[in-house]
Amino acid sequence: MTGTPAPPGCVLCGGTVAPDGYCWDCGEPQPAYRSHIETTLTGAAGVSDRGKRRGVNADAMALTSAGAWTIGVVCDGVSMSPRPERAARVAADVGAAHLGAGLRVGTLPETVLVDAAARAGRAVSALAASVDEAPACTYVAGIAGPEGIWCAWIGDSRAYWLPDDGTCVALTEDDSGRHDALTAWLGADAGEPVASVRSHRPPGPGRLLLCTDGLTRHLPEAEGLRAVLARRRPSTPSDHSLLEDARVLIGYAMNAGGQDNITALLIHVGDTDHREFPASAP
Repeated sequence: MTGTPAPPGCVLCGGTVAPDGYCWDCGEPQPAYRSHIETTLTGAAGVSDRGKRRGVNADAMALTSAGAWTIGVVCDGVSMSPRPERAARVAADVGAAHLGAGLRVGTLPETVLVDAAARAGRAVSALAASVDEAPACTYVAGIAGPEGIWCAWIGDSRAYWLPDDGTCVALTEDDSGRHDALTAWLGADAGEPVASVRSHRPPGPGRLLLCTDGLTRHLPEAEGLRAVLARRRPSTPSDHSLLEDARVLIGYAMNAGGQDNITALLIHVGDTDHREFPASAP
């Protein structure tokens, strides 16, 4: 007898698992849901992992293209909020979709980045049952094209420029205050934060990195991030893989303790051959 296998039951009560990774019956998160995700696109790749100490991966990423533009969005669900993984997933998808639509019709990068972050914020706010029960997340988006790279952010997810040669640059500044507490995020309890935007016109090839604080708590400096990648076994241009680069960054954070969810998304900029290989199954 053949047919579609039944979905796995809840690890605690055996009940039905909903699409967001929570049990319909007891409401508990399922540890394996989105525990490790890999995605690739021509000239770009991303990896997201639950880490070693979190029950659910509340990070999310989106990767797409629009003409000559490559678009990446990375979001980190705020752990103290309800359903943070849902907030991150919605923000990443809505932000990437709006960026693609705007860039296709020729909207200025600065304008479309601010508008996309606002759209993502409204979508996350709509998830709230009330202001006191408001899913929340941080947000960072990056776009790369022939004219350079641009990024926008709200919260403490970050963007870095990692050139093949030359000085590395931290492109974002955390929206945080005393004791690293967030001062801006997406959610119904955050008002309407406006994304900060920064542009950079690289003189040579390199990688735009978008990541969550699960990585930067272990590698906060741009030069340190590039140094970890430089320790990879040397590869020729024909077999170089951005997906492997992202895996290396995730592996470093895991070896350092994996205390939080970890996401690293890399977009190649320039003329070096960075061919991608298929991502492994989640």
